[in-house]
Amino acid sequence: MERRPLLAGNWKMHTTVAEAEELALAIAGTPIPADRDVMVAPPFTALAAVRRIVADSAVLLGAQNVCWEEKGAFTGEISPPMLKDLGCTLVIVGHSERRHVFGESDAMINRRATGALRHGLIPVLCIGETLAERESGQTFQVLELQLLGGLRGIPPAEAERMVIAYEPVWAIGTGKTASVDQAQEVHFFVRGLLAEMYEKNIATQIRILYGGSVNPENIDALMSQDDVDGALVGGAALKAESFRRIINYKR
Repeated sequence: MERRPLLAGNWKMHTTVAEAEELALAIAGTPIPADRDVMVAPPFTALAAVRRIVADSAVLLGAQNVCWEEKGAFTGEISPPMLKDLGCTLVIVGHSERRHVFGESDAMINRRATGALRHGLIPVLCIGETLAERESGQTFQVLELQLLGGLRGIPPAEAERMVIAYEPVWAIGTGKTASVDQAQEVHFFVRGLLAEMYEKNIATQIRILYGGSVNPENIDALMSQDDVDGALVGGAALKAESFRRIINYKR
């Protein structure tokens, strides 16, 4: 089955509203090939402004995190209905920075993903190993635990709507990138695990993105791999010129 590629820009804690508007204008004005999806995930403070700019374009709006509750005493969180009200269709959950900087567990990430699905948002579930875990041969074990934990209790009909993002922690913002062979090996493993958890038919539908120092120089090679269905882009998504090149990758 041909999976529709997704190129997603995670702006992290960057851009004032004015800067976000400028960047969004440049991206929304980029011709996007009809065979792929493009998403930008600005900081919460810029979501409303970016929505106004991308509303009439092919660019999808995403958020960088989400709470599992609709409302309540959850200071600092943002709910699924709030994000939908702002025009978001996707939301990143379990990013390595949420796991390793803010201490989010697989159980919490699972609650976030479940809450997003309950309200019609598409979770982009991030998984990935640290350098120490890779060097000690634990990559597949770590990814299996994160995937099993993140997808716990999510039925097949909901799982097939999700996106998985493999982001080796040692490659995020370091300039180091997993080789195309390393990326394909992990994506193939993840798809096989999804087939065991659900069924092959569903596993072949779920998009698996690669994230970790993706840039204009390596995007073509990454996208040439059979099981790499797109990219979760950090630093290179903050510059319109480099993100345009990533959007217009060539296999």
